[in-house]
Amino acid sequence: MLLQDRFDAGRFLASKLRPFANRSDTVVLALPRGGVPVGFEVAKALHAPLDVFVVRKLGVPGYEELAMGAIASGGIRVVNEDVVRAAGIPDAVIDAVAAEEERELERRERDYRDGRPPVDVEGRTVILVDDGLATGSSMRVAVLALKRKRPAQIVVAVPVAAPTTCAEFESEVDQVICAVTPEPFRSVGQWYGDFSQTTDEEVRDLLRRAASLPAPSAV
Repeated sequence: MLLQDRFDAGRFLASKLRPFANRSDTVVLALPRGGVPVGFEVAKALHAPLDVFVVRKLGVPGYEELAMGAIASGGIRVVNEDVVRAAGIPDAVIDAVAAEEERELERRERDYRDGRPPVDVEGRTVILVDDGLATGSSMRVAVLALKRKRPAQIVVAVPVAAPTTCAEFESEVDQVICAVTPEPFRSVGQWYGDFSQTTDEEVRDLLRRAASLPAPSAV
């Protein structure tokens, strides 16, 4: 165990992101739900706006913690071919799971922001945050979807990651910051003292609080 909880992880990660502090061109996007407490602490420390970037993992039926892929807004889907082949998962099952997760993705998009518009990322530096990287499926689909929005650069930032997964992202984005990459790495949760599930209400509350944080010009 390295991190007390996701807020502790966010403060730890923020200490690795100091070059991005007080820059009006920087935006923090967090993957809900678990990435939002981390992103809140990062945004607060950097004096940057915070928003969510909704991605849904496609879990293997019966073994939902094992990701066979992920989806994001805009119809983006990434499939983990190694998992699909190893488990013998047919296309029809992937399509059915994706359709169910698409409904949940749309619900979260509506609910989390309480009517606030999404933060505009075009031409800006986006720090894409989650609570950790294991297989990287959710982050990978987020990166693909985010590229369509034409940011100036994408920085993937997480408190803890599998070393090989962290290295894989170096060729996919402009910068990767994995605060710690312990080995052996079995799961993200093993590195947290408290890895209890973040609720929808907590996400909404943190986004409301972040919206009232001072902008760089006011610091």
